[in-house]
Amino acid sequence: MATAIRQSRQLLYLRISRDIEKQIDRRVLRVGEQLPSIRMICGQYGVSMTTALQAYHELERKALIESRPQSGYYVSWAPDKFPSIPATSQPATAGKDDQTEEIVQKVYNSIANKNLTMLSLGVPAPELLPIAKLNKALLQAVRELPDSGTGYENTQGNSRLRRLIAKSSYIWKGNLTEDDLVTTSGCMNSIAYCLMTLTQRGDTVAVESPLFFGILQLAKSLGLQVLELPTNAQTGIEPDALKKALQTKKIKACLLVSNFNNPLGSCMPDEHKKEVVALLEQYNVPLIEDDLYGDVYFGDSRPKPCKAFDESGIVLWCGSVSKTLAPGYRVGWVAPGRFTQSLLRLKMYHSLSSPNLLQETIANFLEKDRYAHYLVNVRRTLHANSIQFIRAISEYFPEGTRVTRPQGGFMLWVELNKKIDTMELYEAAMKQKISIAPGRMFTLHKQFDHCMRLSYGSEWSERLDGSLKILGRLAKNML
Repeated sequence: MATAIRQSRQLLYLRISRDIEKQIDRRVLRVGEQLPSIRMICGQYGVSMTTALQAYHELERKALIESRPQSGYYVSWAPDKFPSIPATSQPATAGKDDQTEEIVQKVYNSIANKNLTMLSLGVPAPELLPIAKLNKALLQAVRELPDSGTGYENTQGNSRLRRLIAKSSYIWKGNLTEDDLVTTSGCMNSIAYCLMTLTQRGDTVAVESPLFFGILQLAKSLGLQVLELPTNAQTGIEPDALKKALQTKKIKACLLVSNFNNPLGSCMPDEHKKEVVALLEQYNVPLIEDDLYGDVYFGDSRPKPCKAFDESGIVLWCGSVSKTLAPGYRVGWVAPGRFTQSLLRLKMYHSLSSPNLLQETIANFLEKDRYAHYLVNVRRTLHANSIQFIRAISEYFPEGTRVTRPQGGFMLWVELNKKIDTMELYEAAMKQKISIAPGRMFTLHKQFDHCMRLSYGSEWSERLDGSLKILGRLAKNML
């Protein structure tokens, strides 16, 4: 009962802060304007002073308001001061970039360097993770599993974990059962199984552009042709471009990150998802859907994946806790639809089974709403971080810089003046112990040279603000 009351209070102060944020966003409240007093908020919403103060502190975390001694709270920032959003990408169709793999290796060779400000790594920082509770769940798994988890699990994977994932799918109308799911060693492992199930060397796969380099390099290693399609920074893949590609090219599969794409942070509207699934069903082209970031939303509810609109089993829905809970556990899953038996055979040939101990650990954490409760705080932190990053970029970076405005996930895509080469910027930033992800990593063509991806997965701090200030100065010096 006490827990429910605390959660209710928490949701109330978040609702108040969102109400005020909407007023700032719509310019009902403008920069420099004084906000209602704490007492007025208490009266308007029927809440305690503690709850009202929590709401204002939440807005302060996002740098949207500021407190002035003996005066009250004032609007200090507004979305109309944010940089413009990048235009829809127009990816190249010729001229492969042989340096992409080399750039990826160079950037990620420094992944373990604790002295760097790691703006290139797209995972939540350790301080955001519930490590003590995960350790407790791990010990529980060791105690309760037969043979302490040292034995083989069946090929389909831990049944308890699959049941809990299936249960969560009812939130977005997926209506899955545990028999619809296969566990894997992370989302990339899911995508690899899907690609190997659906394609053969020489086949063409249609994808968004830019796209996470891991997927691109995986497809390349399997000998696949990758067709990069125009992608909007807010709404994702352009359905008309996909339709044209399906009409003119022999596409064997489509692969989309439908919710909070890496690196753009785009989220496809429901009507686009429905249209894309219908198109692919018409042309009998399966969709591999990477829904790795779907739980990291900043709005009121989780966005539906394309799988919610799949009536024929053509969508292979992939997920994981690698970006939300435990990156190193490598616990993932896939709902392969009508391709389940083919994918299961492939998994049996390649790995026989998945590590049962870690799957049972995640199942322990998913029970009793611990995961959902933990995600509330993570989403709050990441949302505040995203706004702080955008504010800093607008203050410190060269005029004309464009930046995405994601509604979930961990990533910002920054588009600089075309005179700036972000590989050169990377080299200069590394001398200042700052790591970024140059845009060339997210394509197989020679493009996006003036772009970069920044991760806001760490707690906001003066050090981060200072690093962005240095990065902005280095960019200005390259003009």
